[in-house]
Amino acid sequence: MTTLSKTRKDQTTNEKYNFLFVSKWGESLDVAQAIKEEGHAVKMHVEDKSSREIGYGFVPKVSDWKKHIDWATIIIFDYTGYGKICDDLRKEGKLVFGNSEYTDLLELDRHFGQQELKKHKIKILPSKEFTNFKDAIDYVQKNPDAYVVKPCGETQDLKQLLFVGNDDEGLDVIRMLKAYEKSWGDNFGTFQLQRKVKGVEIAVSAFFNGKNFIQPYNITFEHKKFFPKELGVSTGEMGTSMFWAKNSPIYDATLKKFEPTLAKENFIGHIDINCIVNGNGIYPLEFTSRFGYPQIYIQRDGITEPLGHLFYKIVTGQNFTINTKKGFQIGAYMVVPPFPFNDKKSFELFSKDSVVLFKKEMKEGVHPIHLKKVNSEWLITGNIGIALLVTGTGVTMKDAQRMMQNRINNIIINNSYYRTDIGDRWQEDSDKLWAWGLL
Repeated sequence: MTTLSKTRKDQTTNEKYNFLFVSKWGESLDVAQAIKEEGHAVKMHVEDKSSREIGYGFVPKVSDWKKHIDWATIIIFDYTGYGKICDDLRKEGKLVFGNSEYTDLLELDRHFGQQELKKHKIKILPSKEFTNFKDAIDYVQKNPDAYVVKPCGETQDLKQLLFVGNDDEGLDVIRMLKAYEKSWGDNFGTFQLQRKVKGVEIAVSAFFNGKNFIQPYNITFEHKKFFPKELGVSTGEMGTSMFWAKNSPIYDATLKKFEPTLAKENFIGHIDINCIVNGNGIYPLEFTSRFGYPQIYIQRDGITEPLGHLFYKIVTGQNFTINTKKGFQIGAYMVVPPFPFNDKKSFELFSKDSVVLFKKEMKEGVHPIHLKKVNSEWLITGNIGIALLVTGTGVTMKDAQRMMQNRINNIIINNSYYRTDIGDRWQEDSDKLWAWGLL
């Protein structure tokens, strides 16, 4: 290492910055708190009114983030929909970690995302977009097959509306579309029918510094269904397992091909592409062009360098390798009623201001989600019912699971529930992925 590069590294490590978090639902609380604990100055704004209490007592909150733009060294946007704002702030010379108009479209407009995959010469699954249920039902009846119903735009935030059909004739999809028609009418918005294929669901993600992707890449296995063994309704997520890799055939076949386009679009942030893979190939399903939840919390446990300096290096376009742990990281949400549904009365009756208790003091592996801190007590707030994300790490998946479960056993939350099988699929999935040459 030259004296000049060593000096720059030392300056980056010792420097303290001002971080302004602009959060849609308060989901970046855990990241903001971690950066605050590293000694940086932090301010956080939560846009959703019913989520405004999230973070109180943990980090300083602001009601109007725009008044603090000049104060901020780095501005972090934690959700889609802020792309144009990010683009404009970057043009003004601000250091921004977040979306762009282009990457907003990749996630929110499923048709656009699929067309961009096709444009970048990436194999995609057949899909068709609809604006009403009658046309979709007619399509399935004329083209019987197994399909996945995927809401587009803002409706896709309601994860329980995503429906994965199992019937080869599409009869279960037709029944679901008729149910949606009765309950939603013309207010459902645009949605997509995508042909279902069997295989292993796997995602690859990476940080992008405005020029290129940063190694290593994050390989993720999501657990979206409410109950163990993938039963019940789809939720945003119940838990995730992951590992970091310096090389990935799935990355090479997907994200890598977007590198020139993302550089042209001046994107600086985190992007993930979810895929179904099998012996016939890699089939991208959808983009997440922001932090993934709970992905970022679990990633944080696998990153062994200060988070604030990591983000500074990314937004200033530095080329480096992220220091990460070997082995596996895993996490499970601990949730309370009415999750995964929205029911204000149930939340206020069973969950609002419930206390998170620890049998013994524990600092690592517990990530506050929809919480506030009052007199040093952690209280559940918001309106959805996600209390904590509890993580574990280990050289093997079993080691990571054991650590996570030990930490969960140390926590008392009245009426809480969580999945007990996060990571169990790895033994079977890894055999398939090795056989297909994808690990």
